[in-house]
Formats: sequence, structure tokens, C-alpha cells
Amino acid sequence: MDISVIVPLFNEAESLPELYAWIARVMKENNFTYEVIFVNDGSTDNSWQVIEELAAENDTVRGIKFRRNYGKSPALFCGFKEAQGNVVITMDADLQDSPDEIPELYRMITEEGYDLVSGYKQNRKQGDPLSKTIPTKLFNATARKVSGIHNLHDFNCGLKAYRKDVVKNIEVYGEMHRYIPYLAKNAGFDKIGEKPVHHQARQYGKSKFMGWNRFVNGYLDLITLWFLSTFGKKPMHVFGFLGTIMFFIGFIAAIVIGALKLYALSTGTPARLITDMPYFYIALTMMILGTQFFLTGFIADLISRDSHDRNDYQIEKTI
Repeated sequence: MDISVIVPLFNEAESLPELYAWIARVMKENNFTYEVIFVNDGSTDNSWQVIEELAAENDTVRGIKFRRNYGKSPALFCGFKEAQGNVVITMDADLQDSPDEIPELYRMITEEGYDLVSGYKQNRKQGDPLSKTIPTKLFNATARKVSGIHNLHDFNCGLKAYRKDVVKNIEVYGEMHRYIPYLAKNAGFDKIGEKPVHHQARQYGKSKFMGWNRFVNGYLDLITLWFLSTFGKKPMHVFGFLGTIMFFIGFIAAIVIGALKLYALSTGTPARLITDMPYFYIALTMMILGTQFFLTGFIADLISRDSHDRNDYQIEKTI
């Protein structure tokens, strides 16, 4: 199979027939063999009914229905797991991503040898508020700096193309869909490109992803991913190092305090009780914190990334 198109969705029933017809037309014009996998992320409208109707009429349609809303990352994870195409395309269900971009994305993967190609929405339509556009620019600038992928301008664009090996060897969980290029790079797929894509106005409903809250979460996820990519396999290297330094400083300070007290006693010089000295408690606190950091690193080493049910999502139906 040439292409798998994965469409995560939440309450997008109105746009699904038009989106599928558009995808099917593009595929037919280019003689692609394909499948379209709709992942219904706990929609409360009749999105699943629409998907079932499309599947009944077209053997290229597949569907996954979550029992509740988990988020975009879990939807992509399950879609990636089921994808069979040599090239995997992801796009949003709101008709803002254009299926007409698919042939060029496919060519960049198959002919130019990219592992991943991310869309870049240069001509964003009017209507996006400042609460979305300004944080987006700040977020992308930070993501470029932290990830080291300097040629991407729009990490969060839903329209992306992947070589099949990429989606089968990365784990998308939590809200890490924003950082799939970073995940791919950490997995060894470092030929990452970008393609300017057409961005259309939303035709139905309103965006499900607005406001500053998602960018706060995005930064927290970026810190998590940076730490996991740097120390995820060796947490003892950071916690053990910090713990050792803190314990050593506290221990040396305690020795100095004790030596000064002994010196005062040997010379008959009046001296305060050790327990009356704030430095004693600072040294003791440093030793305790150092021990805790060291033990945290040791325990983290034992359980590092060993959560077997992290991507265990309740799927009600599949087509």
C-alpha cells in the first residue's frame, strides 16, 4: 500500500464526508493505493455514525472509536499502530489541511529520502486570535532551540508525512504530538524536512484547541521530552550527580562546623552550641537533600520508562 492517511477527530461529523471525498479524489488522480484511518477520539456528536457509513460505502475507510476522549497523541498512537502504507500522512479533520498537498509530501518521502516532512502554514487565515498566534511563534522558537531541529517553523502543524519505519518506532503519548519531529530525531530518523502548505479557513464549528493553556502544557511537555531524551535512559547521571554534590557540600560544611567547635573547646574560647548555629541546619539539610536526590536517581534508574499501561487506551470499536 502506498499511503495511509490518519485523521484524528473530535466532534467533526459535518466535515468528514467532504474530507474523505477530497482525499479519495486526490488518490485516484495520482493512482495511489491507500487507506484512510479515522480515529474518533470520544466524539459526542454523530462522527462515528458518519465513519461507519463511509466505511460501508468505501473499502478504503477504516475507523477506530475510543470509549472516551483521550487526546490527539493517543489517537495518533493508535492510528500509527494500525497503518499499513509505506508513507503515513496525518491531517486534521476540520478541512483546514488540504489533501492536495499529499502527492508532493509523498514524493519528498519516497524520492528525496526524507524520514519526516512537516507542513508549514505560512498563509494562516484571518480569524486566529492573538491568544493563538503569539504563543505559537514563541512556542516554535523554543522548540527549535531545544530540539536542535532548526529548519522547522511549525512543529504543531497537523499535516505531516512519515516514512513507515518512523511511525512504527516512535512512541507518542500524553500530549507529545507537538514534538513528533523531536521524537523521530531521538529515534535516529534525522532527515527531517519542511513543506509550506496551504491553510484553509475552518468551514464547520470552531477550533477545539484554542487558548494559552495548551501552550503552558506544551512547554511542560517540551521540558519533559528534553529531560527524557537527555537523561531518560540514565536518570542516575543527573539525580546522582546533584545528590552527590549536595551531600558532599553538606558533609564538608558539617566537618568545618565540628572542627571550629573542637578548636574553640581546646583553646577555651567561648563558642555557641552547634545546634544554635544556622550553618549546622543548612549543612544537615544539604546532606538530607543530597541523599534523597541520590536515592531518587537510583529508583528512577530501576523504573525508567517501564510503564506497561502508558498507552493502554479503551477502544470501543474498530472497522
